[in-house]
Amino acid sequence: MRAALFITCFNDTLFPETGIATVKVLERLGVEVDFPREQTCCGQMHFNTGYQREAIPLVRRFVEVFSPYEVIVAPSGSCVGMVRELYPMAAGLAGDAALAREVEALAPRVFELSEFLVKKLGTTDVGAYYPHRVTYHPTCHSLRMIKVGDAPLRLLEAVRGIDLVELTEAEECCGFGGTFAVKNADTSAAMLADKVANVLSSGAEVCCASDNSCLMHIGGALSRQRTGVRTVHLAEILASEEER
Repeated sequence: MRAALFITCFNDTLFPETGIATVKVLERLGVEVDFPREQTCCGQMHFNTGYQREAIPLVRRFVEVFSPYEVIVAPSGSCVGMVRELYPMAAGLAGDAALAREVEALAPRVFELSEFLVKKLGTTDVGAYYPHRVTYHPTCHSLRMIKVGDAPLRLLEAVRGIDLVELTEAEECCGFGGTFAVKNADTSAAMLADKVANVLSSGAEVCCASDNSCLMHIGGALSRQRTGVRTVHLAEILASEEER
């Protein structure tokens, strides 16, 4: 199988190791990965902040770059949610029937990493080894928008050496929400405090999620409080192997 990596601008700029890990996992499973260098931001930040018409050129760009591929995989439930759920709205706003048809054809071929592995490839054991105590935070977009379900947990449960512990009130938002954390800082900080308290009460060494945006938010608080708890993207755990 051949797939295109949609790295997302957030990962490309701040967390390139997640993209590298994603490729490592896919190639380990026999997937041939292409990286279209022409890709740019999907437009989610603009669209969700009220600049919806300004996001339309980015929607067109995404469709142009990724339409040749039968499968597109991204290590971000948030950006996949933008493509699958909000691109049709953007195409409607543009009043462009041709763009709407292209989006309708492309969107079902865009997958978040965990759902691609579990639901498309039908695998949960990717050959990972990660001897740490880990708790998992299901991010809002992966949970509520694209509905990856228990795919991330099934992948983590199959990792050798892992001690996977439950996160209390796991489905509660961490408070990031993109520009929400900037525009509503006090509310965001209160939500973050609850999330961090639950992470610490789990006794985990590592807090894992499938979106680095949320992990950046949670990880910042964990770091400022000098808790010693790290945040690690799901792809990086899945890419880890036992040293030989």
